[in-house]
Amino acid sequence: MATVVTFGEIMLRLAPPGFGRFTQARNFEIIYGGGEANVAASLANYGETAEFVTRLPANDLGDACVAYLRSFNIGTGHIVRGGDRIGIYFLETGAAQRGSKVIYDRAGSSFATIKPGMIDWKTVFEKADWFHWTGITPAVSQDAAEACREAIQAAKQIGLTVSCDMNYRAKLWKWGKPAAEIMRVLVAMSDIAIGNEEDAEKVFGIKAPGTDVLSGKIDPEKYCIVCEKLAQEFPGLKMIAITLRGSLSASQNTWSAVLWKQDEFITAPTYSIHSIVDRVGGGDAFMGGLIYGLRKYSSPEQALRFAVAASCLKHSITGDFNQVTVAEVEALMSGDASGRVAR
Repeated sequence: MATVVTFGEIMLRLAPPGFGRFTQARNFEIIYGGGEANVAASLANYGETAEFVTRLPANDLGDACVAYLRSFNIGTGHIVRGGDRIGIYFLETGAAQRGSKVIYDRAGSSFATIKPGMIDWKTVFEKADWFHWTGITPAVSQDAAEACREAIQAAKQIGLTVSCDMNYRAKLWKWGKPAAEIMRVLVAMSDIAIGNEEDAEKVFGIKAPGTDVLSGKIDPEKYCIVCEKLAQEFPGLKMIAITLRGSLSASQNTWSAVLWKQDEFITAPTYSIHSIVDRVGGGDAFMGGLIYGLRKYSSPEQALRFAVAASCLKHSITGDFNQVTVAEVEALMSGDASGRVAR
């Protein structure tokens, strides 16, 4: 089975227990997570061969992170070791009308100081047919942006499918160049792009007309225009998907997505999600589901439906990684949203 390779930073995630606030915390729950690792976790969970490439410090925390990845059947053979520290992010999980908060502590991390040439991409891609990256990686540092470009170029040279999640993070783009300047070059080399309802606007200034994401009401048809404009700007893109989150509160969202494929525009069902457990990694769960769906199903509509159902279920899972089975996703796809006990 050909391998899907993902590349980016994985961080130590520290969160107050339950829905506690930072000011209430006297201890933190510890796991690991990051956009590209989250995608690899979904794929490995569905039975795909997934390899995650990153740079971690050669210390006990780096070892613990590698062991964590391996426990989910994620390939770690091409992780390079070095640098001084693992990146950290602190998460305060919101509830009701109080939104979640994220505080990054990743400046100078092992990944932020990665250099082009540190990873032998020819060896990494020997058994691969797919490479995935996100807009988080080039936002971390100039060196990480250059390493990401190196990886994409190597993948394209040997004919891999290249997918990207635009994943705009305003708190990270601080190293000197604007997101649009860097992302324009990298997205142009990709085959498939996804984003949330605001990424195209914040990165490239492309907005769905007459939409207000803060109102909690999202019109999927308006995003056809966004997809068409992205396709015009990036003619190499064969497929574009946009996730659509209607934020009614931190605990209640609507969730759907659209998919554009060379003038074909597909809208997925909309799910109403109540009592959200953890929404972090929802977009990554969508990306992992979409990659899996495109590899399994002949129909792009089925792939989209699988991705939306998988990411809907992620909202019920604590942690960054989506830990649901293919059978559970397909059951939701078929209309079983009852949540009844399986005995």
